[in-house]
Amino acid sequence: MSDAIRFENVWKEYRLGAIGGGTLKGDLQSFIARIRGQEDPNRKIGMELMGEVGEYFYALKDISFNVPKGQAIGIIGHNGAGKSTLLKLLARVTAPTKGRILYDGRITSMLEVGTGFHGELTGMENIYMNGAILGMTKAEIDKKIDEIIEFSEVAAFIDTPVKRYSSGMYVKLAFSVAAHLDSEIMIMDEVLAVGDARFQQKCIQKMKDETTVAGKTVLYVSHNMNTIRQLCERVVVLDHGQLIYDGEVEEAIKKYIGIANVNYKREYSLTDCPRPKSGRYTGEINLKKLNLLNTENNVFSEGDVIDLNIEVESKKNVENMSFMFIFQNLDDTRVGMSESNEFSLHEGINNISLKVPLDCLINEEYKVEISISQYTDNRHMRCDCAKEAFFFRIYTKENKMKADNWSPSNWGRMRGKPIKAEVNIT
Repeated sequence: MSDAIRFENVWKEYRLGAIGGGTLKGDLQSFIARIRGQEDPNRKIGMELMGEVGEYFYALKDISFNVPKGQAIGIIGHNGAGKSTLLKLLARVTAPTKGRILYDGRITSMLEVGTGFHGELTGMENIYMNGAILGMTKAEIDKKIDEIIEFSEVAAFIDTPVKRYSSGMYVKLAFSVAAHLDSEIMIMDEVLAVGDARFQQKCIQKMKDETTVAGKTVLYVSHNMNTIRQLCERVVVLDHGQLIYDGEVEEAIKKYIGIANVNYKREYSLTDCPRPKSGRYTGEINLKKLNLLNTENNVFSEGDVIDLNIEVESKKNVENMSFMFIFQNLDDTRVGMSESNEFSLHEGINNISLKVPLDCLINEEYKVEISISQYTDNRHMRCDCAKEAFFFRIYTKENKMKADNWSPSNWGRMRGKPIKAEVNIT
């Protein structure tokens, strides 16, 4: 078997609701009601909306794909799409209803970080107990113990009962144990969202090293698209138990966030745009409409300028106003910001023309958040803000080869202007 993992026409069926009442009395009540054609007195409220107790549904439907050895693959999809079920089948927590799963190598599963930790035991004791639960021998743990403690960053508290650990310390130690197992295949379910931001990056780098240096195969489930970009070479998208895409990372993310449903148009009502949850506005200045002037289909080339007009309503004459444009990917990742020069507004409707440069943005789909602010007494006061004010795409046909070679996971979401350098060799 050349692949590390192979799913062949895998189905997984579950039964809805509670099958037993938990007591003999409850089961008898349900049985008698059923044979009399009466409503089950033990049925939970709302169950009639979900389906009768005992109905069947498929969490996974005819899933087939292969994972080569040494590849990091992401599994993404909405809640209930079947991601965790797929990993549980591979980890042999449960068995497929139909089909088969083949794998070559020892599997480490991190479906619940810290499962098996005991609060009364010390960090050191929990390392040995948790390592044993995850399949390590005592000799393997002895060999790795120093690396585990050093990576966890809790060495000073390693002989303290874990019930006194903070939640961050707890998951750091748990992840460190799981990450140092000797296995050929690692499966992880949203486990890198641990500790602070610096420790998360440390975990991501550890997982990268496991694939690139140690040659391990990694399956990773996450709702964090930035982590998927950093860690995975390939992504599988699940939807209602079905595999709807298997391939390149960015295309998979577009499928997940529903790129096809983005409404590209020339005119937008800023009044209808959502506002940030935080922030208080006086209501004296309001963003009303936006028109894109130099496009028919919202497609621009790298280095283009967007000509647009914004209609602003003001209830008084004001000065020292400015716009801020925040560029985001469709998965809400902020990639950059542009700010306008200052201008004045008169009472009533104002139509303001702007030219927004796209110098640094790479070939991608974007949405823009627009805010209008006033600078007074060295203060920056935001008067109104429209999220998802408009959408556009950057695509350069003659520059496609260059764009295709650009790796956002390696180089980021923006490309700087060329640098003119003078080199003096001495």
